Amino acid sequence: MKTDTLFYSLFQEFPSIFFELIGRPFEDANTYQFSSVELKQTAFRIDGLFLPVPDSPERPIYFVEVQFQKDPKLYSRLFSEIFLYLHQSVLTKDWCAVVVYPRRSLEPTEIVPYRTLLASEQVQRVYLDELGEAADESLGIGIVQLVVERKARTLNKAKRLLEQARQGIEDENSRQKFIELIETILLYKFTQLSREELAQMLGIDDEFRQTRMYQSIKQEGKLEGKLEGKLESVPQFLAMGLSIEQVAQGLGLTIEQVQQAAQKQ
Repeated sequence: MKTDTLFYSLFQEFPSIFFELIGRPFEDANTYQFSSVELKQTAFRIDGLFLPVPDSPERPIYFVEVQFQKDPKLYSRLFSEIFLYLHQSVLTKDWCAVVVYPRRSLEPTEIVPYRTLLASEQVQRVYLDELGEAADESLGIGIVQLVVERKARTLNKAKRLLEQARQGIEDENSRQKFIELIETILLYKFTQLSREELAQMLGIDDEFRQTRMYQSIKQEGKLEGKLEGKLESVPQFLAMGLSIEQVAQGLGLTIEQVQQAAQKQ
């Protein structure tokens, strides 16, 4: 799964996270619907679009762009899409463009033609590695930042977020969705591991078995976690700073099996 696709899925499932990310009350999510739009007779597509619901016509439109690669033509493409959308639609609402970068260095440097727009209130740029205290205080923003967290710190951060979810989310359905979201991000970052292995390492094996992911895999008969796969994942977890005992306990292996797997790397 591409990083931008992961973010758009996140915003669709949990729109409140987007509004927290741009410093708006998370309750604003209740007045919007998230979608993507193919612009007629062009090669343009707006992947992230928050449109106000009919009951809140005074709200602005939010155009969302998630950019994890260097693209010198990003702003020319983004503003072309926005103004073409406004031209093709009959809407007369205010609008705001939000661009999400993992870090500031990926932003285009040639911005002279767009300097007035970029300096206005209609464009907001978010740098995930500069969120600071907001990522520690907010579960939603913490999950967003998990995507760009260094691998060596990802597992511990995921455990903290899971504990936040357990303590802060009373609704069981919402809590399970957050668990699934964290699982998806970790699978995106650690592609060699199975979902069951990650659940064991995070200590959420029982909760994981309640998720839609687990149930769908089980129904398809594709549940992973065979001995060979577990042994192949041992070097990765040791490289993350876990002890042999922790890896053995998390993967359901003996200490001897972990030691043997470590020697083969």
